[in-house]
Amino acid sequence: MSDLIVPSLRPDEEGKVLSVTPESAGWRYVGFEVYALQKGQTLKKETGDQEVCLVLLTGKAHITSNHAKWETVGQRMNVFEKIPPYSVYIPSGDSYEVEAVTDLELAICLAPGKGTYPARLIAPEEVGVETRGAGNIERKIHNILPEQKPADSLLVVEVFTPEGNWSSYPPHKHDQDNLPDESYLEETYYHKINPGHGFAVQRVYTDDRSLDETLIVKNGDAVLVPKGYHPVSAPPGYEVYYLNVMAGPVRTWKFHNDPHHEWVMESKLAAK
Repeated sequence: MSDLIVPSLRPDEEGKVLSVTPESAGWRYVGFEVYALQKGQTLKKETGDQEVCLVLLTGKAHITSNHAKWETVGQRMNVFEKIPPYSVYIPSGDSYEVEAVTDLELAICLAPGKGTYPARLIAPEEVGVETRGAGNIERKIHNILPEQKPADSLLVVEVFTPEGNWSSYPPHKHDQDNLPDESYLEETYYHKINPGHGFAVQRVYTDDRSLDETLIVKNGDAVLVPKGYHPVSAPPGYEVYYLNVMAGPVRTWKFHNDPHHEWVMESKLAAK
């Protein structure tokens, strides 16, 4: 298996099934975890020097921070309902407790924090929904924590790719600290496949091909994107969902398309 794939495992005693840390990924900014909590199970964490975005992938929970509490948040029981999730932002220097009201799949997105903003609920109606692309590169976007919303480092978005379509396309990258043209952002992709026995294909490659991997991604896999272009394909018969977490030295998403393939977007939009 490629070093860029982090598979989900059986839950540990806390319910953790997947973990990416800056140390395990070999980078500086992004951390990502997934927990499968049973009804009534509780998870308690200190944020330390990191800010956190808790994304309720499926299920309902009570969530408490040092200064706020949200009762019975969550409504989506399957990500492929394609409705925006409930999420909770927790700053650095805080803590949180999550009690599963139902069986719960919880994503924990992490990046360096400065404690600038208070904890808050991100309700579904606050999530920006858009359609991006056209034709067989069309996909649905849920902007959970975009750069227009307050946070110190984190950018969080989820994407639904219909069967037979491509997303993160045309291939783009954000691996150069070269603003205003391009920002350096590390990124994780957490994939779900419908039906669950299917797969997705993701390529990660650089211009000089020093990194050039084509990955077969299964349900519950995370993919690390330390650099390079990173398009995703949903095979016929299988919908693909992914949750993206990005962070870097500057909280802005400025990307560079692969010039060999940029024309595809222009032609699709012209034909729309």
